[in-house]
Amino acid sequence: MGSLSFREEERIVKRAEIINLNLHGSRYYTENFVVILKQNRRDITRLGITASKRVGNSVKRNRIKRSIREFFRLSKQQIPKGYDIMIIALKESDKCSFLKVQEELGDLLLRNDALFS
Repeated sequence: MGSLSFREEERIVKRAEIINLNLHGSRYYTENFVVILKQNRRDITRLGITASKRVGNSVKRNRIKRSIREFFRLSKQQIPKGYDIMIIALKESDKCSFLKVQEELGDLLLRNDALFS
């Protein structure tokens, strides 16, 4: 597989890992997302996504999750390695286009070196 794929080992899916990240990670807020970061002592950066029913119906939740995954897939080469990232979609995030997702998360994760120090 190419480096632009979103491999299974890059996903956070276990409940215990999600809870640990929620409890011990650093939170950062954008207009439509909460981003939780924590070092993972691995050689890869992993992503977890949460979109509750407050975001909207399943179609809206899945669309925003696909946009977040696509942002991560295209940008993971620029994100420092060794971090777990949890992105929580907030209530109005279902109205975000992919460009808006890319702009918000890019400003936070790609253009903010202080986050990863």
